[in-house]
Amino acid sequence: MMVAAVALFASCCNNKCKCTCSECCCNQETAAVAAEAADEEDFEPIFNGETLEGWRGYGMDVPPASWDVEDGAIHLKGSGTGEAQAEGGGDLLYDKKLKNFEIRFEYKISKGGNSGVFYLAQEAKSQKTGELLPIWQSASEYQILDNANHIDAQLGVDGNRQAASLYDMIPAKPQNAKPYGEWNTAAIQVFKGTVIHYQNGQKVLEYHLWTPKWKEMLDNSKFSADGDFPEAYELLLNMGGEEHEGYVAFQDHGDDVWYRNIRVKVTD
Repeated sequence: MMVAAVALFASCCNNKCKCTCSECCCNQETAAVAAEAADEEDFEPIFNGETLEGWRGYGMDVPPASWDVEDGAIHLKGSGTGEAQAEGGGDLLYDKKLKNFEIRFEYKISKGGNSGVFYLAQEAKSQKTGELLPIWQSASEYQILDNANHIDAQLGVDGNRQAASLYDMIPAKPQNAKPYGEWNTAAIQVFKGTVIHYQNGQKVLEYHLWTPKWKEMLDNSKFSADGDFPEAYELLLNMGGEEHEGYVAFQDHGDDVWYRNIRVKVTD
């Protein structure tokens, strides 16, 4: 993540610098910008900034009516009733499964807003009823939240429901989310079971799927085998299914949220 380095150099330099030595901070700034550009080379945009081409609703063939494009960002038109989705709402899914990858994006949440980014998600059906299970029963969630104004920030354990956390399991530390209405940068890396969350240029958590520690985390969570969501336990225990791949999706939690500059690098 090169953004923090570029900002640091920019703060100490000015455009009038004339020096030519390699230690000159102006030269360092140029090098940092070049490094950031090189860091982005292998990333492909998956949102064109104008339409929802390539995206659809979870369990649907088309995008839900609650999502649109506003000022170059994917926007959820909130229902105004918290978790209750508006008619025609639903989670928005990138219509291509990913396995080993890094996704980078920016997000902005509304006052008191809640959303999330799911990854390695499946469109799984209940073995009992045959109905489509909620997406969160098969996927990890990068929490998106207005920490200052949403009650979820005070729930859970040790802040594990705050922004950039692995929802209800691992808190994001440091907690560096910006206030509602401001853009945050974010990234999720998934590689052979290792998962890392970033927020605003900082690594905030790391964990490892399909390990004894992962099973222990599930056993001690609301997704435990003897809890309210036994089918979720089995799906999450082997998250990504046999191929260890799945969908990335944005959550419709009923609150306005914006996502932009969404790009992916496949690392298979």
